[in-house]
Amino acid sequence: MKQETGIIRVLLAKVGLDGHDRGVKVVARSLRDAGMDVVYTGLHRTPAEVVQAAVQEDVDILGVSLLSGAHMTIIPEILKQLKAAGAADIRVVVGGVIPDDDVVKLKKLGVAEVLLQDSAPDEIVSTLRQVAAGRGLAQALRPY
Repeated sequence: MKQETGIIRVLLAKVGLDGHDRGVKVVARSLRDAGMDVVYTGLHRTPAEVVQAAVQEDVDILGVSLLSGAHMTIIPEILKQLKAAGAADIRVVVGGVIPDDDVVKLKKLGVAEVLLQDSAPDEIVSTLRQVAAGRGLAQALRPY
């Protein structure tokens, strides 16, 4: 959340070969409706493109939507590149089809939160506000 505006900035990305983006578009709309500033990168992005966009857009949260099963390859690469770019403070949230065992592994790697495919829009908004607050953004939980 940028101090001057008090608005949480989120970049949503589809990384890899997954071509299904209906869910991420619903999430983007829900976050915008909740007062967040949202950028959606589109389909078939690489980890490098996503990290570069997150840094350029100066986001608080990078949300990665994955349905392809490649999360245990893609997410560690994104985390590594964020660190290399000096942007390890950008919180990463993963959403989509993630096996329960991998949720624990992703959190151990440094993912702030994992939202599964059946997460309701209100739950997603609430979770991202909490993640932003955990980044030290004091007003992130204020209602809009």
